[in-house]
Amino acid sequence: MRWYDGAVYRIGELAERANVSKRTIDYYTSIGLLSAQRSKSNYRIYTEDSLQDLQFIEECKSLHYPLDEIRRKLDIKKEKIIDSEVEKYVLSVTQQMKQLHNDLFDLLPLLEKLDDGQREKLTNNLSLLRTTLLKSLLKVPN
Repeated sequence: MRWYDGAVYRIGELAERANVSKRTIDYYTSIGLLSAQRSKSNYRIYTEDSLQDLQFIEECKSLHYPLDEIRRKLDIKKEKIIDSEVEKYVLSVTQQMKQLHNDLFDLLPLLEKLDDGQREKLTNNLSLLRTTLLKSLLKVPN
């Protein structure tokens, strides 16, 4: 089914692609996290952007973000945030990063107690995460 340039999905197809239930998609659509168009037959039609948004929402949920924070992250991702909110959000993210840094620092004594294999694996993961974060902040291509 095509009604514009790109893939489109009915709710069942979207649910299958994103590995979520149709009920979850219904809920996200009803609260405005996802948007759908209507076909001539009145089916809800979701685009590839909807699939990406849904995957982003599920990723945020796995990190235990509340839905209002996920909505804000989606707005930022889609550049729908108003200028006055940008500075406040940057300060909030910076504070979260400081807290995460402190949390990691507190874990260092425990890291030292792990065997060499476990410690190396965690250290490599932290290095990869730092590199990925810095690249995303600097918008450096992978």
